[in-house]
This record gives sequence, structure tokens and C-alpha cells, in this order.
Amino acid sequence: MKGAKGAKAGTMIEPGKFTGLTAVAAGERLVADGPNELPRAGRRSALRIVLEVLREPMLALLLVGGVAYLLLGDLTEALILLGFATFSVAVTVIQETRTEHVLEALRDLSSPRALVIRDGARVRVAGREVVRDDLLVLEQGDRIAADAVLVDANDLQTDESLLTGESLPVGKIVADAGDGTHRPGGDGQPFVYAGSLVARGSGIARVLATGPHSEIGRIGQSLATLDTEAPRLRRETTRIVTWCAIGGGAIALLVVLLYGLLRGGWIEAVLAGIAIGMSMLPEEFPVVLTVFLAMGAWRIGKVGVLTRRAAAIETLGSATILCTDKTGTLTENRMSLAELWLPSGTTLALKADAAVPDAFHNLIATAALASAATPSDPMEIALHEARIAVPAISPPASTLAHAYALRPDLLAMSNIWDDSGTLTIAAKGAPEAIASLCHLAPEALAAMTVAVEALAVRGIRVLAVATATAPDRHWAKSQHDYDFTLAGLVGLADPLRPSVVAAIAECRSAGIRVVMITGDYAATARSIATQAGIAEGDVLTGADLAALDDAQLAERLKTVTVFARIMPEQKLRIVQAFKADGEIVAMTGDGVNDAPSLKAAHIGIAMGKRGTDVAREASAMVLLDDDFGSIVQSVRLGRRIYDNIRKAMAFIFAVHVPIAGLALLPLVFGLPILFGPIHIALLEMVIDPVCALVFEAERDEDDIMRRPPRDPAESLFSLPMIVWSVFQGFIAFGMLSTLFFVETKAGMPDTELRALIFFALVAEIIALILVNRSFSASLGEALGRHNAALRYVLVAIASVTALVLFLPQAQTLLGFGSIAWSDMALAAGLGVVLLIVLEACKPLVRHLTTRASPRRPADDVVSGRTLLPGIVVQALPRQRNDQ
Repeated sequence: MKGAKGAKAGTMIEPGKFTGLTAVAAGERLVADGPNELPRAGRRSALRIVLEVLREPMLALLLVGGVAYLLLGDLTEALILLGFATFSVAVTVIQETRTEHVLEALRDLSSPRALVIRDGARVRVAGREVVRDDLLVLEQGDRIAADAVLVDANDLQTDESLLTGESLPVGKIVADAGDGTHRPGGDGQPFVYAGSLVARGSGIARVLATGPHSEIGRIGQSLATLDTEAPRLRRETTRIVTWCAIGGGAIALLVVLLYGLLRGGWIEAVLAGIAIGMSMLPEEFPVVLTVFLAMGAWRIGKVGVLTRRAAAIETLGSATILCTDKTGTLTENRMSLAELWLPSGTTLALKADAAVPDAFHNLIATAALASAATPSDPMEIALHEARIAVPAISPPASTLAHAYALRPDLLAMSNIWDDSGTLTIAAKGAPEAIASLCHLAPEALAAMTVAVEALAVRGIRVLAVATATAPDRHWAKSQHDYDFTLAGLVGLADPLRPSVVAAIAECRSAGIRVVMITGDYAATARSIATQAGIAEGDVLTGADLAALDDAQLAERLKTVTVFARIMPEQKLRIVQAFKADGEIVAMTGDGVNDAPSLKAAHIGIAMGKRGTDVAREASAMVLLDDDFGSIVQSVRLGRRIYDNIRKAMAFIFAVHVPIAGLALLPLVFGLPILFGPIHIALLEMVIDPVCALVFEAERDEDDIMRRPPRDPAESLFSLPMIVWSVFQGFIAFGMLSTLFFVETKAGMPDTELRALIFFALVAEIIALILVNRSFSASLGEALGRHNAALRYVLVAIASVTALVLFLPQAQTLLGFGSIAWSDMALAAGLGVVLLIVLEACKPLVRHLTTRASPRRPADDVVSGRTLLPGIVVQALPRQRNDQ
């Protein structure tokens, strides 16, 4: 039983036994060693963060674009771009400021108030004033202020789960000698650690390390030196927009020069150059990225996940490894009675709301009576809860007369209850200790041993329970002096969260490999992993991992699914090894020990309720309800958001081809200019809301959680996507240019031709919207998809079209002439024809893309599929022994 080894039964800590440091010596140590807190790393001020944000290329593009439109007199576009820029600055500054709180939270945790002995008296000081060689007085409920070694203890247990992930308090013993090598975790240590909690008993400990030299200090230092992953989508978007801007600017300048030299009208040349530049500048890219990620954070928040870094949203869809903690993440971080065993060989696996047979009532009642009347130990709390949950078991009417505490030589405890003169003894403890008290026959001992091993191998904590009767109140010196009878075994476990099994199953179907990393024991970890549905594989302990070099670890990662008895820096090493192997790593956790690996992972996911401030501040995402199943929903939404970003980008590529082509066409053939800046701006009013609203609101593809994670090296602007988008644009441009030449030859006036081509272009933009709404759905399915934003946009387009058609002032402003209804029908018909042609081309393009796409080795492929535009050309990996 936990804590047994740490008991010095029956001893009391003598007040005058220790004198500690003098106040003068403590003051000198404080000056020499510094305060007991983490060093304050150069924290960024809000102003510094703002300046860093303003240097971002994407934001700079938004600002420059807004200023350029302002100088050109296009107030609407200028205000829109500047508004997006301001919003982006505000959101980024808020998020970056919050991440700066991580070391502050860690500092607060590591520096609680402390009771120390100085000059022979107990005084309470601020945790930051604790110094090396101070004597800490430890009582139940205290947060330990520094790493220390015990010099006296009474049944002392500490909760080190924040440092180790171990689910139960660990027992402590008094040091025999020396300050040898020590790490948190495991029973029987003489060392206690800063940040851990005294769960039971009391003690006095001499401080060994403070501040950055403590275990929690080392975690803080490693956290301060880690850099988070830069957002890949932002880099790609910045690069493509920069190249488009350079190309568009060069072409616009060339147009101004050629127009001015050949036609002589420099003012018209400048207007033509501006129109060309506007038509070729894809300023929608940064807008799309900003809006989609902001809306994505909102959507993910609706399923109970707080997104603290927008980069995590873009990475979710490519996550290949999910490293999960056990305690408090897969499990509920509480003990509960799981299984019962009677000496007759009868067993019972307890289930929620299931009745407990009468035969087991005495075992549960005796186990509760053998526990503290007011329990603090998690297992004793579980035993009391189990007794209360069975109405047929009456609460004890007797009074506690005497108790035998745990001793290092006898891992059992007994309570003697007086029930109207009848003295009943209830005992519980380690099975071998209770067996010795009961003097079991070899056959009975063998049967109990088999039962114990069957429970222990499944990660269940086992206690044996026994009863006896005391003849009188002359209490025996030892529990061995009573004649005990074995009542049975009780098995306790930290139960799985209800949503875990289904969530892990869906992760596997989505090609995400789930790996457990915990500080708990190997048998317990493997058992929980099996119950949760984590694939069979090797178990690697912290001691074994420490013996491996990086190359050996990389090889072992292929088969290991459970890492047990892992220390904080080893968690970080595991995450970094996965990253070095090309995996996209998501890491869940809730303790201080998880913070470095949460920050180092591509996606750090902290628990919101049970998690520490340190873990939450170090993470990219926080599960507000601690529901592991929300991770799967977040992955689904992350994939949907990425898909929709690609749909929007494909549409932007496609739609700018006919716009730019129609702006250039008259110049090449010496015809009157079709579109000026005002026309391009009006078209942008269609494109921007379509990108920002329609594509963002598109629902996920049917196979979104049946496809493997996308290749981390896959570019957002992949060659197949660009080719398909440009192909769409050229088909649209070909139709419009044909109409332009036919009507020009037929002698249509310039104003009417401009209006006809403009409305035909709007119709084709609508066709491009419908084509790009889905990668693989048919036209009928795409039209049937529910998207309220699309309806609003179509109504807005129809309203603006009607306004232009029926309002003479609008026609004059745009340089449009009146056109016949037959011409409007022709313009609409071009859009319909484009939609049909592109839908007919989809299967052919899909076939060509599939043949041209790189594949994984044949022996690792079971199926493959390619989605337009150039999406998901990977094949599903064959299941391996580690998945």
C-alpha cells in the first residue's frame, strides 16, 4: 500500500529536537544564493510584442495594401484591409501576452509560503525566502517550497503527480545518509520536491535546492529555452503573395509604360496600370488566412477547446502522433473500487449503477472500517464512497477505540471499533502483510496470490482485507497478536474517461497514432492503454530510455506505444525524437511535468479543469471540459478548416485569371479599356465576402476522418491545386474573351459591351464558387449542401446587379450602357456552361492527378484517393504492429 514504506509508526516530531539555521545565516544564504524563485527571463512588454507583430510580412502586406488603396482614394477597400490589420494586431498581441504568463505561473507555484525552523523556533516565511539548509516543517495540505531531504517523518506521503504523472501519493522515509542522486517518483525515497503537495502525515526536511536548481526550476528553465513552431501557412501565404505582388507590380508598371508610349495618354495609362495591379494582387490570401483561423478558433471553442495559438489550427489536420498523458487525461484522476475477490474464489467487477450482491457487502464494509474515519488518502476515499454507494450497508454505529498504524516491517493498518462492548478489528494493507496476519494455509495463500497477480497485471491496485475480534481493551503491542480472518481482496483503479475509447478509435481510423507517456508504473500504464484501445506495442520505461542514444531511440519509437516511469526531460526528448523523425506531434497533459513537452510539440493540448496554469500557458490549445473526445472533434474541425482554406485559395487563383485577362486583353489588341479600378473594386466586393464567408462555412468532406493525415511537407499551394485553379480560370477567360471578340465584331457599343462582359464575369465567378465548394462531391450534392452564407452572398450579388441595371446613376458611374434581357440571359448562360464544363472535367483531372501524384512504397499502401484540387494524394498506410 502506498505510504507504508514512509511510515515511522507511532512517532511524533519533537518540537525542540531541531534548531535549524540562525536568522543571520539564512539572510546570508538568501543574498548568496538568491531568492527561491525562477529567474525572470526577459519578459516581453506589450509594446515589444506590438512591434514584433508589425514586422510580420503578412500583416505588413495588409497595412501596405490598405495605405495604397487609401492613397488611390479607394476608401472602402482601404478601411476593410486596415480593419483586418488592426484586428490581427489585437488578437496576436493578446495571445502573445498570455503566453508570457507561463513562467509567472510556474514561479507562483514554486514559491508558496513555508513553515521553517530558525533559531530553534518555527516561523512562517515567504516561499521565496527559503534558503539551502533551512529546515522545512511539513504538514498535511502544505505545498512544499523547495527540494529537500527528510530528517524526520510520521506516515508522510506526498502527491508528486505535477512532476511525475504518478496517480497516487508516494510514501517517504527518513534519509539514512547522504544527498545522493534522486529524482521524483516512487515509494521509499527520503526526498521531497518543490511544488508537490503533502497528502498525508508530517515531517521535517532539510532544504537541498531552491529556485532554478530544484526539479521544478529545471522544468521552468527548459520551458524558457524552447521555441514554438512558426505558423507554416503564414509563411507559405506570405511567400506566394510576395511573388504575386512583385509579378503584378512589374506587369502593372510595364502596362503604364507601354500604354503611355504607344497611346500617349499617361493619365489613362496610370489608371490602366492600377486596374492591372489590383486585378493581379491577391490580397484576399492574408484576409482568408486571418478570417478562417479566427473563425476556426471560434468553432473549435464551441466544442470545448480554447485555441491559444492560431498556428495549432492549421497543424491539427496533419497531426500524425498524439502523445497523451495517462493520469487526468485518459483517466479521471480519482480512485474508485473496481473489483472484489472473496476467499471462496468468487470475483465481482463493479459496474456503474449495477447492484452489488449481498455476499460482497461485508468485504466493502470491512475495507471502509479499516480506513481513516475522515480519509485523505485517495484509496481510502474510494472505499468510503463504495460503502456509501451500497444502501444495504449500514453506516457504522460503533466508535473507534484504537488504531494500529502502518509500519515499515508490516504494511498493514487496523482500526478497532467498539460496538456496545464488542471489539471488532478491521484491517487492510498489502496482500502479503494481511496473509501473514491471517496465517493462511499454503493452498489459501496460493489462491490469493493468483488473484492478486491477475488484478495487478491489469494495473489494479490491490489491498487485502481481514477481520478479527479483540478480547478486551488491553491492546496488544502488535497486530500479529490477534487472530485475523481473511475477508477478501479489493481492487482499486483510476477509471478511464467515458469518451476515451471511442475517441482513440476515431484517431486510429484517421491515421493518428496514439502513444501514452506517463510517470506511472509500466504494468498500470499498459493496462490502461489496453483498456483505452491504444494499439499493442512495446513498453519503454524511463530507465531503459536513458540508456538509449538518439539513433537507438528513433528505432524504438517505431514499436513503442507506452512510455512508463518517464521523467519530464524524457517527455521532452520523446517529443523531439518524434519531430526529428518527421512526425507532426500533438501532446496532451495537465501537470507541470508536461509543460516543456507541451510547448515543444507542434500542438500542445492542456487540460482546462484539472490542468495547472503552467501547462495551460505552455500549450497551444486547452480542453475546457477535460474531455479527451474533444481532441477528435478538434482534429475534425482542423481538417475542415484547412480544406476550406485550400478551397478558398483555389477559388482566388481561378477568379483572378479572367479578371487579369480581361484587364489586359483590350491593351494587347488596341481596344478601349474594359475595366478600371472602380470595376475591379466592385468585383473585389464579390470575391472578398465569398472567400471570407462562403468557403469558411462549408461543411467537412464525407471522408474527412477516414483519410490519413496530410503529408507535413505538402505545400498549401501545391502544383496540382495551382494547375487546376489556373485551368478553371483560363476556361472562364476563354469564354469571356470569345464573347468579347464576337460582340466587338458585331459592333456593340463600348458601354454596353462593358456591362455585358462585367455581368458575364459575375456569372462565371458564381460558377467558380459552386465548382470549388467541394473536392469530390457531385454538382447535385454540392448544390444540396447547406450553406447559409452562400445564400446571403447570392442575394447580395442579385441585389447589386439589380441596382446597377435599374439605377441610371450607377450605370453612369460604372460607364455601363443599357443591355437587353437577352444579353443578360447570355451572360448568365455563360456561367451555367462554365459550371457544366468544369464539373465534367473533374473526373479526368482527378484521374490525371492520381497518376501523377507521388505514392508511398507499394508494400505500405492499402488504398489511395485524390481529391480536387490536388488534395490528399496520400494513401492510407497499412496497419503496423505499433498502430
